[in-house]
Amino acid sequence: MGGLLSSLYQTLMNFSGTKARILLLGLDAAGKTTLLYKLKLNETVCTIPTIGFNVETVEPIHNVTFTVWDVGGQDKIRVMWKHYFMNTDGLVFVVDSADPERFEEAKAELNGILENDEMRGVPFVVMANKQDLPGARKPMDLADKLGLMKIKGHQWHVQGCCAATGDGLVEGLEVLTKLVKQFQKNKQF
Repeated sequence: MGGLLSSLYQTLMNFSGTKARILLLGLDAAGKTTLLYKLKLNETVCTIPTIGFNVETVEPIHNVTFTVWDVGGQDKIRVMWKHYFMNTDGLVFVVDSADPERFEEAKAELNGILENDEMRGVPFVVMANKQDLPGARKPMDLADKLGLMKIKGHQWHVQGCCAATGDGLVEGLEVLTKLVKQFQKNKQF
């Protein structure tokens, strides 16, 4: 009987699609809002620093619809990030890969997010943004600088991208989709 109900549930989920709550975080000027609106509108929009948050629904990727919470990254706003952690299914952490002077700060913020109890086990994708700029660090170099190999209890991926052109965005979200589906499946048990 349990197997039948499980199969029925899985069929319904595949038919109706899955929804996931995604946080989009990173330091100020990393390109979070540009990334969000490139995904949502397929346009490069002129942005200003986000004071507060933007919320957008991103159309299904592999039958998963993302509700994306883009929260401002200025130093004074970061203390508010924790109020958005509850019921998060995935994290997109955006890093300006051409700004190595801020990698340590980004690392500290990412670790602070992942250490919060509300974020236990939440998978994440680091978007190594601004790959089009001179001196941009490659994704695996950035993974090393952020200490990702030492992170336990979270599945993760690093994706090189350029939010302005859209290069790498879909690929990063496809990986996140797989990680989120697995996370949601594990949460059920």
